[in-house]
Amino acid sequence: MYDSTDIQSNKGMAILAYILFFIPLIAAKESKFAWYHANQGLTLFLAWVIVNVVLGIIPFIGWILQPIANLALVILAVLGIVAAAQGQVKPLPFIGSYTLLK
Repeated sequence: MYDSTDIQSNKGMAILAYILFFIPLIAAKESKFAWYHANQGLTLFLAWVIVNVVLGIIPFIGWILQPIANLALVILAVLGIVAAAQGQVKPLPFIGSYTLLK
């Protein structure tokens, strides 16, 4: 499904997708591999925004859970970066099943 040449030439873009998801959308428009990881990065970014807004509003318990949730999101980003660096197309746990980019 994913071309090995595409994977090898766009690993850097796929890794970058977990830091700045929109860069691969601009720089690697033709790469299915980079777009897959950009989708994962966008999903991770949206999860981060939602978690921080919701937990930031909830007094005390939300403020206690917010650093734990952020740590979990950082771990998901590291898992995505490792998968991209290894040339894998592997969805992130919990949030990887959502496809926002086609």
